[in-house]
Amino acid sequence: MPTRHPTLPDPRIWRFALVMIMAMLLTGCGVNNIPTYDEQVKSSWAQVENQYQRRADLVPNLVETVKGFARQEQETLTAVVEARSKATSIQIDAESLDDPEKMRQFEQAQQQLTGALSRLMAVSERYPDLKSNQNFLALQSQLEGTENRIAVARRDFITSVERYNTEIRTFPGRLWHSFLYSDMSLRETFEATTENADQAPQVEFE
Repeated sequence: MPTRHPTLPDPRIWRFALVMIMAMLLTGCGVNNIPTYDEQVKSSWAQVENQYQRRADLVPNLVETVKGFARQEQETLTAVVEARSKATSIQIDAESLDDPEKMRQFEQAQQQLTGALSRLMAVSERYPDLKSNQNFLALQSQLEGTENRIAVARRDFITSVERYNTEIRTFPGRLWHSFLYSDMSLRETFEATTENADQAPQVEFE
């Protein structure tokens, strides 16, 4: 009797199995880390922008409230309005995160607004009625909370950039970057431009 050979599996099944095995091996080796960390950088930056916008949205009401009690402080009020206008005119999208000059301009504009707001809040010391105004107190509380959120968002963004950049520059991420993600460059991060820039400004009053 002729010898019967066992039926061999369909070659397509072998190819599918091989692809699945390779996919599992690559996933375990961190092949997806670089794009994943890059998306985290973008998400963290979106939160930074969100909190800065939250602060900018508070400024008009704050200026109007102070103006009602201290109209003679026109120079300070004007400085805040102009600083807000400049800060909101500089937008950083995902592509611009790699532009150190634009990042520097963005940070400088935000720091100018921070300084202008600090001077505006100091004005209240000369106006007891303003200090006790409920609308002013509410805006002051919102501003303080927003400054704290900005500090947290900045910290999270810096951490995300550090993780992404480290992955690109160390093994095995450096290999994956060379083979698969060579078009993805190191990300820029914040640099402190003023003393204690990593701390939220103190805007509360005694």
